[in-house]
Amino acid sequence: MTKALAIAAFAFALIPSVSPAQSETLNVGMSGGYFPFTFVKLDELQGFEVDFMNAIGAEIGSDINFVTMSFSGLVGALDAGRIDTIANQITITPEREEKFAFSQPYVFDGAQIVVKAGNEDTIKSVADLSGKTVAVNLGSNFEELLNALPNAAEIDIRTYESNIAQETALGRMDAFAMDRVSSVQLIQESPLPLALAGPPFSEIHNALPFANTEEGRAMRDEVDAAITTLKANGTLTEISMKWFGTDITVVE
Repeated sequence: MTKALAIAAFAFALIPSVSPAQSETLNVGMSGGYFPFTFVKLDELQGFEVDFMNAIGAEIGSDINFVTMSFSGLVGALDAGRIDTIANQITITPEREEKFAFSQPYVFDGAQIVVKAGNEDTIKSVADLSGKTVAVNLGSNFEELLNALPNAAEIDIRTYESNIAQETALGRMDAFAMDRVSSVQLIQESPLPLALAGPPFSEIHNALPFANTEEGRAMRDEVDAAITTLKANGTLTEISMKWFGTDITVVE
């Protein structure tokens, strides 16, 4: 081997190995309209999911490119390969597990009914939803959870792309279904007259979905390892405390 080739070989050996996920940008889909997980304020995309994914990117050495669109379009974008995953409180369901490769859960929450303030005395549980109109976000799993209730046939479930909290506060809907964490934050931060209606009616575990392909599963595995590290070193707890004042990343 010539001296020049030896120097080149030595220099190449010093270059650290980079996994496929580390060498690419991770394209993350989110709605940008689900406070306080992902929302826009002063033209800046922010929230729990944004901080969480940026921490994931720092851990695996990848840039994070946030792609915002309507919530109902996120799954289609993942199917089409336009994004690599969705960070928008995607609940693990049997139907979704058949289609996607999920990371471990990173948020543990419950499905919550919210009503116009003053109506929480008449709607105290999902049993009181019979004969009522209940709004859910189009594409969310809350429609599925409501349809699984014993009195589902008696509930008028309506899907919206628009602000379901506003629809309820204005009296156009009797209630809406949302995750409890977001519901509590919305009531605290919003001027809308809203109230929780009873306890959560279903436990939900939220995670990151990836394409169920060899490449998608490899990406999932690397991100999953990063989530484990962020849980162990306290970063995930810190992000949760920043946005909620409590740790929603562990089972109570």
